[in-house]
Amino acid sequence: MDFATLSLFLPACFALNMAPGPNNLLSVSNSTRYGYRTACVAGIGRLLAFAGMIALASAGLAVVLQTSELLFYGIKILGAAYLFYLAWQLWRADPGTQDSVAGAPVGMLKLARQEFLVAAGNPKAILIFTAFLPQFVDPSRAITPQFAVLGAMFLMLEWIAIGAYAYMGLHMRRWFAQPRGKRIFNRCCAGLLSAAASVLLLARRA
Repeated sequence: MDFATLSLFLPACFALNMAPGPNNLLSVSNSTRYGYRTACVAGIGRLLAFAGMIALASAGLAVVLQTSELLFYGIKILGAAYLFYLAWQLWRADPGTQDSVAGAPVGMLKLARQEFLVAAGNPKAILIFTAFLPQFVDPSRAITPQFAVLGAMFLMLEWIAIGAYAYMGLHMRRWFAQPRGKRIFNRCCAGLLSAAASVLLLARRA
């Protein structure tokens, strides 16, 4: 892979990583509620989901989502339902009890699972990998190694995005130190997650 390709791929890829979405919103919310380190570690769940999607896209199995309307819409509905569930949990959360669970080790796996399910529940994500990454692959060279390098770079930049959004949430926690402020923030996040779920429901196959 030459320098010209990298100079195009890296900024375009980072723009995708930094785009506001359900997973980045979760990083903000988790950092606000549980702390910066917890939010970053929970983001591993998202990276695992994306790594699986990149592997599927590399193997060409994303064609299944493009050709199977039933599978596409089934995954879409499940993903949207899970986002609505998270929004409901945030809306009903008691801000007065959140400090007591901050940093609890038992909740780490649960948060990572949330990140994984939110990422895996969006069938458009694997289609993005299918449409985006191949644009930077040189067909005259071995495809799989190039895809592996591009995928690794994408995951590295995604990790930076997780840290950036978690850092944003860390500062928001200072702003919303009082229970009333936490309740407002939780309900704003709930509204945004519901909006993301609604957009997902309206998504159509490419």
